[in-house]
Parts: sequence; C-alpha cells; structure tokens
Amino acid sequence: MQEIILDALIDTSKMVPLLLIIYIGIELIEYKFGNKIREKVQKIGKTGPIIGAFVGILPQCGFSVTATALYTQRLITIGTLLAVYITTSDEAIPIILAQPDKAKILLPLLLIKVFVALIFGYAIDFIFRRKNKEILLHIKDFDNGVDNKLHNHNSVKEIKACCGHNSNSVTKKFSFKKILFHPVKHTAKIFIFIFGTSLLINVIIFQLGEKAFSQIFLNSSFFQPFLVSLVGLVPNCAASVFITELYLSGAITFGSVVAGLCASGGLGILVLFKEEKNKKDVFMILALLLGISVTVGTILQYVL
Repeated sequence: MQEIILDALIDTSKMVPLLLIIYIGIELIEYKFGNKIREKVQKIGKTGPIIGAFVGILPQCGFSVTATALYTQRLITIGTLLAVYITTSDEAIPIILAQPDKAKILLPLLLIKVFVALIFGYAIDFIFRRKNKEILLHIKDFDNGVDNKLHNHNSVKEIKACCGHNSNSVTKKFSFKKILFHPVKHTAKIFIFIFGTSLLINVIIFQLGEKAFSQIFLNSSFFQPFLVSLVGLVPNCAASVFITELYLSGAITFGSVVAGLCASGGLGILVLFKEEKNKKDVFMILALLLGISVTVGTILQYVL
C-alpha cells in the first residue's frame, strides 16, 4: 500500500510545474480579456452559440459561471448557454496538457465538443425561438441603454468563479501577487483532486484487478456514457478531474469521456440552481445537457 501511495504522489507531483504555468496563463487571459469576452457574449444575440462554443473552450470554469449569470439576466439565449456548457471542459485541458504524452487526444476532443456545441446550440435556439425572441428583444434594449427593473445586470460582474475569486478584471488591479495567488491556490486544489483520484484508481486495481475495475464503470457497455455524463453534471471541478483520469487510466472509452466532459458545466450549473428563479427552466436545461451528452457519447462509442 505504501508503494501505491508513493507512486500516485510521484506521478501527480510531476504534473504540478506545468499545471501552475497553465493556470498562470489562464489567469492572465482572464484578467486581460475577461470583461471584453463577457461584453461581447452579452451582445451577440442570434449568433450566440458560435461565440459561446469557442468561449467555452477556455480551460477554466469562469466563463461557464459568467454565461450562466448572463442567462439568468436574460442576456444570452438558451442555445448559447448550452454551447458554453458543452465546450466547457473545466480541468480536463490543463490535466491533459500537463501530461505531454497524452496531448494527442486534446485536438479531437475539442473539435468534437465545438462541433456538438454548434449543432445543438443552434438547434435548441431554433426549437425555443419564441422564448428566445423575448431574450433577443431584451438584449437589444439593454444594448441601447434601456434596462429592465426586474433584472440586476451588475450581479453578473459580482458572480465568483472557482476558489472564490472574482473573474471580473475591473474589480482587481494588476499585481504579480494577485495574479499568482489564485493559480497557486488552484494548482494545490487540483493536485489534491488528481492525487486522490489516482490513488483511488490504483488501490481498486491493486485490490480487485483491472478487469473488475473496468466492470465498475460498466466495461465499455452501452450505459457507460450515461453513467459518466451523470458524473459530469456534478457542479464541481473534481468531476472533470475524475472523468479525465478515468479515461487516461483506460477505464472508460473516448465516447464516454466526451459525454462526461460535454455534461461538465462546472460551477456554472451550481450558479444556475442558485440564481435562476424558474426552476423548471433549470431542470429543462440540465435534461437537455444530459440528453445531448449521452447521445453524442453513445454514437462515438459505437463509431470509433
């Protein structure tokens, strides 16, 4: 057992330097362009899904949180919100990049997620075109300086992302100390998640064997994408860490990792539950997200 713990600790520790560099880069992008991206997204209207799909790729949960806040204030459409959720991979991209020998899976993963986000984002907006008509009118009014008393648009800037930090660059002055603080804190948090997941996987394999470990996750069965998608819906970055590590360890298929990461809206889902007054909308959005993720994952499972 001591050897298993040591192996998990060594393997995880090797990832820390690259993870820290990646998270510092993300923090700088968020500081420099965070508000510009938010302002762009809240004015796009009908073209929302294409912008949302590419914004969601950025490897952190801040934009899924921001997109959710914008939706609760009716500044983006349902299709745009779902496009952001589908392309959001939370911690998956940094974890894969921190293991250069696994990086070859990243491009196909992102291309598929963007394609799915575009197709379903526009399809959902077409289905809900009547409901979105009111949202588009509201966006136009807001853009022209006409506000709605029922909405608190400043709350979008106050929403906090992971580790309790505010992703709104206007609220923070540039300093190396502040730019480094969140990446260091976040790296430590993800290190614990990866170490815990790796240790759990190694212990199960050691105790039960690889065959039994695969059976726990339905052994590449028809239901595996559904199970992994449910894990993806958990509103915590630990979910994307767990899903990614399962795939890298060979426990789940490529179709299942796509399904899980398409469903992984991160803290955005938590904000949706908290801020959206119409709870029917919340469950409808989650049902759509789950349905899309399972469908895509199942198709990939049998095509690839």
